[in-house]
Amino acid sequence: MADQAVIDMANKLAEECLAVQKETGDDRLFMQVGDVLGASSQTLEEAFLTAIRTRMAEISGRRFLAQKLKAHRDAASGGASNG
Repeated sequence: MADQAVIDMANKLAEECLAVQKETGDDRLFMQVGDVLGASSQTLEEAFLTAIRTRMAEISGRRFLAQKLKAHRDAASGGASNG
């Protein structure tokens, strides 16, 4: 397990990277950052990639839930007005 300082650095860098990705539209930027980190610290690279992947998974999960809820509500309101 990585040192807490490494995890903290990786988490902060992951948040910053996701913000830059969102602003620039470069959804693979995290891979480039990982390569830069890996050149000098495999430990930080692994912690960063874990932090990025978990955040990206959460974003995907939330997007999925929002789509499901919207589809449910659309179907419910459509069914009520057609009945």
